[in-house]
Amino acid sequence: MDFHTEFKPLTVQPQEIEEKSFEMITEELGEHPFTAEQYPVVQRVIHASADFELGRSLVFHPRAIEAGIAAIRAGKIVVADVQMVQVGISKPRIEQFGGDVRVYISDKDVMEEAKRLNTTRAIISIRKAIKEADGGIYAIGNAPTALLELIRLVKEGIAKPGLIVGVPVGFVSAAESKDELAKLDIPFITNIGRKGGSPVAVAAVNALSIMASRKE
Repeated sequence: MDFHTEFKPLTVQPQEIEEKSFEMITEELGEHPFTAEQYPVVQRVIHASADFELGRSLVFHPRAIEAGIAAIRAGKIVVADVQMVQVGISKPRIEQFGGDVRVYISDKDVMEEAKRLNTTRAIISIRKAIKEADGGIYAIGNAPTALLELIRLVKEGIAKPGLIVGVPVGFVSAAESKDELAKLDIPFITNIGRKGGSPVAVAAVNALSIMASRKE
């Protein structure tokens, strides 16, 4: 059987592929409302999702980029809502400043407490995380209940995150949880609507860690 194809990739060099992708994104996106600080996050989100509508739907608190870079450089913990977010984040860039990327949703005590209270593990994992991640970055890509619980704890003055990257994907409470996040007067990155997910949360944090590594 002949598997020959006429198509040849433009390049097989990873760095060249990324650079070419970014050039294509900038050209296709055209005019946009994002600042020069915010744009690297938008660019990486589009790169991860190939979704320009999703990229355009991103919403930034005015201090989001500054706060995210500061948290990373201060060695604060990055809290992921699920393992998929944790494994996607570049740990070396977080760890070089003394930080760590943690996920609590599968911890035994979290699972037991969620069962006891008949609630989601995502909610209990946030309650555990806030005890260890004061001033940290919360990267939530999958669990609207985790984001809503974090918002509640922020409003009550119990949780004090440095930055919330809240981009859960889904149909039940996802869009609504992001609407609630956008009302907070603390640094956040979110988006409008149902779209989002692990790749979006990962892309945002990785963009921030790259900027943190470059910032003098």
